[in-house]
Amino acid sequence: MKKGMMVTLLAIITLMISACSNNSIEPSGQFGNKMQSFDVTDQNGKKFSQKDMKGKVYIADFIFTNCETVCPPMTYNMSTVIDQLEKDGVKNYGVISFSVDPQNDTPQKLKDYIKQYDVPNNKWTLLTNYDFKFIKQYAEDNFKSIVAPPPKGSTQVTHGTSFYLIDQNGKIIKSYSGQDAGDKKFPKSEIVADVKTLVEEGPVED
Repeated sequence: MKKGMMVTLLAIITLMISACSNNSIEPSGQFGNKMQSFDVTDQNGKKFSQKDMKGKVYIADFIFTNCETVCPPMTYNMSTVIDQLEKDGVKNYGVISFSVDPQNDTPQKLKDYIKQYDVPNNKWTLLTNYDFKFIKQYAEDNFKSIVAPPPKGSTQVTHGTSFYLIDQNGKIIKSYSGQDAGDKKFPKSEIVADVKTLVEEGPVED
């Protein structure tokens, strides 16, 4: 085979492999792991597990209803992402928020909390009905994020403020700041664009 034909053939094969093997978003940094299994309760008192996430792109975070500092801006920011995705007609996505104060965050408290943000009922799932030890370890093992009990004399749980992008197979792809960070604004446009890309292109292959 002539050299020119060989080069052309190799180029075509490379393009085919590239087109079939992955999409334009790849796991960043420490991510690329699939979420471990869980079996918890949502704000409607219904069972929810990682199996219920399959086939949809998700954004995840960690909050609690009694939070006096970072959670209100985080939750507002998440609601603006949902608003934009709805406005843009994106369908196959969802949001999950793990409570880091499950002892106090009953399903009803979570339901009342999320009502303040006027988002579609079927898009945002808030999770509870597990113990603190579980969520502390789950956040660390899956999302590389800290969850620590309140300091003495406080009711405020310490937790991370990132949002996480999860593909249709439950793989954690990347993280974003869930609030303004210094001179950097909350990256709403980046999150919306990445969700759209995963919805359109499908899950990131192993």
